[in-house]
Amino acid sequence: MFLYLSKLLPLFLYPLGLTCLLLLLSLVLLWRRSRWTALPIVLSLVLLLGGSNGWVGEWLVRSLEFQHLPLTEVPQADAIVILGGCTKPAVPPRPWVEVSEEGDRVLYGAKLYRDGKAPRIILSGGRVVWRGEGGLSEADDMAQLIEAMGVPKTAILQDPSSLNTYENAVNVKQIMAAQGIHRVLLVTSAMHMPRSLLIFKHLGIEAIAAPTDFNTTERDWQTMQGSTQAMVLSALPEADRFSRTTRALKEYLGLVVYRLRGWL
Repeated sequence: MFLYLSKLLPLFLYPLGLTCLLLLLSLVLLWRRSRWTALPIVLSLVLLLGGSNGWVGEWLVRSLEFQHLPLTEVPQADAIVILGGCTKPAVPPRPWVEVSEEGDRVLYGAKLYRDGKAPRIILSGGRVVWRGEGGLSEADDMAQLIEAMGVPKTAILQDPSSLNTYENAVNVKQIMAAQGIHRVLLVTSAMHMPRSLLIFKHLGIEAIAAPTDFNTTERDWQTMQGSTQAMVLSALPEADRFSRTTRALKEYLGLVVYRLRGWL
C-alpha cells in the first residue's frame, strides 16, 4: 500500500497535478459565482510558467546534481551497484530490452567494470506489476544489456525484487553480506544520487558515489547567461523543462518522506 500511495499522492503535489486541482477548483468557484474564481486560475498559471521556466528548472536540477560530482579518479571497490529505473521490458513490439532517459546508469556501470574498478556488478531493481509493464525484473533487463557490453555472467549479481530506493539499499546490503563485499561504487542518476547515497550510508554501507545521467552542465548554465537572447528563451515555457522540474521536486519530496520514515 505504501508503494501505491507513494506513486499516487505526490502526483497532486507536482506542478501538473496541482495545476489540474486548481483548475477544477476554479470551475467549482465559477459555478458558484464566487469572487475568488480568478485566484486558482492565477495560481495555475504561475505553476505552469514557473515549472517550465529554464531558470527555475536549472537551479533545482543543479542543486541536486552538483552535490556529488564525478571523482577525478574513481577508486577501486569490491563491486559496482547499479540502481534500476532505467530500462523498459522487451514486450511487443520492442525487439529487445530498451533504456529510458536514465539508461546512462547501465552504460556507465558497465564502463566502470571494463575499466577494472570492481570485479563484480550488483544490479538492483524489480518491476511493479500493477503498472502494466510486464516482463522480467529490471535487474534482469540490465543484466542482458551489460552482458551485451562484455560483462561476463559470472560477474553479475542480481536483486530482482526491490521496488524503491530504500529496498534497493536493504537488498544490496544482504547481497554484500552474503558475498563478503565491503565497499561498492554506487551508480545512479546524478539527480537521484543525494537520496540514494544517504540511504546506503544510513544502513552502514560503505558506498562511493559514481553519478551519471547529468541533466545540466556548467556550459548549460553559462549559455543561459551568455546573451540577452539566451536569457529570454530560457524564461519562456517549455515542456521538457517542466518534466525536469518535476523530477527535481520528486527527489526533494522523496528526501522529506524518507526522512520522516527514518530511512535517512
